[in-house]
Amino acid sequence: MGRGIAISALRRAAAGSARGRSHRIMLTREYCDDSELSRNSLVHEEGNRDNGSNISGNCIQSKSYFSRCSYSPKSFIWSRNLSSHVRARLGQKDDDLENGFSDLDVLSEADSIVEPQEEVDDDKSISEIEGEMSEEDPNGGTNDLLSDNESDSSFQKITKQKSILSPLAKIVMETPQNSLNSALDKWVEEGNPLGRGEIFLIILNLRRRRLYWKALQFLEWVEANKRIELVERDYASRLDLVAKGHGLEKAERYLEKIPENLRGEIVYRTLLANYVTANNVKKAEDVFKRMKELGLPVTTFSCNQLLLLYKRLDRKKIAEVLLMMEKENVKQSSFTYRILIAAKGSLNDISGMEKILETMKDEGIEPDLMIRTTVAKYYIFAGLNEKAEATLREMEGDDTIENSNARKFLLGLYASLGKEDDVRRIWETCNSNPRMDECLAAIEAWGKLGKVENAEEVFENMLKKWTKLGPKYYIGLLKVYADNKLLAKGKKLAQRMSKDGCFIGPQTWDVLVKLYMGAGELEKADAILHKASQQNKNNKPLYTSYIALLEQYSKKGDIHNAEKIFLRMRQIGYFGRVKPYQALLQTYVNAKTPPYGFRERLKADNIIPNKAMAAQIAATDAFRKTQISDLLD
Repeated sequence: MGRGIAISALRRAAAGSARGRSHRIMLTREYCDDSELSRNSLVHEEGNRDNGSNISGNCIQSKSYFSRCSYSPKSFIWSRNLSSHVRARLGQKDDDLENGFSDLDVLSEADSIVEPQEEVDDDKSISEIEGEMSEEDPNGGTNDLLSDNESDSSFQKITKQKSILSPLAKIVMETPQNSLNSALDKWVEEGNPLGRGEIFLIILNLRRRRLYWKALQFLEWVEANKRIELVERDYASRLDLVAKGHGLEKAERYLEKIPENLRGEIVYRTLLANYVTANNVKKAEDVFKRMKELGLPVTTFSCNQLLLLYKRLDRKKIAEVLLMMEKENVKQSSFTYRILIAAKGSLNDISGMEKILETMKDEGIEPDLMIRTTVAKYYIFAGLNEKAEATLREMEGDDTIENSNARKFLLGLYASLGKEDDVRRIWETCNSNPRMDECLAAIEAWGKLGKVENAEEVFENMLKKWTKLGPKYYIGLLKVYADNKLLAKGKKLAQRMSKDGCFIGPQTWDVLVKLYMGAGELEKADAILHKASQQNKNNKPLYTSYIALLEQYSKKGDIHNAEKIFLRMRQIGYFGRVKPYQALLQTYVNAKTPPYGFRERLKADNIIPNKAMAAQIAATDAFRKTQISDLLD
């Protein structure tokens, strides 16, 4: 049963071997169970077809193909668990785990700052409550300016450098945009060198600071002055910056300007990743289909992007992508497994999650640190603390001091289990010379345990050691204050952030909203979010900020304000998910007011209600006939 879960996702045998052939045949058959997905995967409900859902052109098997498959009733069917299982189990919690283990692709303020003495390639963790699922694209993101003929070792050498800014990098960072070109011209006129490695590090630092417009300006200057010979990755990097700085519509227009011979898979997958970040299913599928039509290779990265998108918005389509990967013989990465594990875990399908792990091990693949972290978190979420602790012991290994990469994850996980002694033990192994990410993990861990003074002590010690901190460390402590309902301390820290010159953006707004909500000041939280969105057109507030406000208005039965927040979410581009509609419907229920026309709203927005939502709609139907109404009529 365990092997049937993963199709080719968990197959590493050579395509030509007999074992590989039989494995593919067996797994393909298992996908063809009489589940709702495999028989009619492109039709959601009641004959309503989702336009653009045929993600891979002709690579997905047709219905006639499915009809020829032999079914195995004993097989563990991924598709069954992502269709009928979703409807049955997620009656209460279909979207609830968006708040628990969501996957926000966009680099947060926290991840966008390169700190003094902090390594550029610092691993990103999945935070305990807002788990971040992202895949670093070495071509469109971090590795944007390395040419094809540069070796991986040279890239590693660059990215392992400490992020102390070079003289030119300081000029770029500190010079206003309207004077930047002149400053760069002067630098070159003075005979200073400017090679690809220097350019790469400057772009990387600008990206991590979310200074996309300045990064784009710098890259345009590099191109205009012919400082390097541009390759496809350079164009992909520029397209990515256009998308982030000016929007996806302009990014599409820029793509058409790229020389045709350099408009390849790397460029298109960069556009695809940006549409996935924007949760735009239709556009993402269109880009993927276009890549197929152009004969571009189907890569692991592109498939993972689709899996990530469907994990969030349409889990039924995960099986389609896995079938396509099988047909196209696309190799799966550890990130593919993470997505599958997270998809199972988010359904609270612990058995299915464990079967993926078993199959990985059967194929000789050991789960990496991030996969173990993800598994441990879902065990904790499911209340399986013993299994979680066993996983943490495996992560620790024989020597916690030597296994330094795991410490920042262990701090948060032990805190989630309420294990104060273990948090203290792990922190003691870091405390003599802690890394910045470990300090942040310690702040968050102490906050979860309600040890506010401990969290504050770590933060103040960081300021003594590093003098200037980026916003993510302030945000970490601000979250502690929000979680512990310490409004006065939170306000004081927010003012300190501003005074210390920190970038105030979506992550900060999100915590401030929750800080004021926790103190019962809902109107103030609403005002903060609205002002932030009006004053900062280039950075929109997080989805979680809006959904938190919407749910609070829903609990109060405040239809006017709930509808207001719902409208703002649509205007800013946060639509297509079930959760906002659920919260809005619940508002009407709590207000004891019939939600007239709600079915039509869902249909117009192409939203398919889950089982619980459909039942709720039926129960609130103002024109629904009951036995007593029939008798009285």
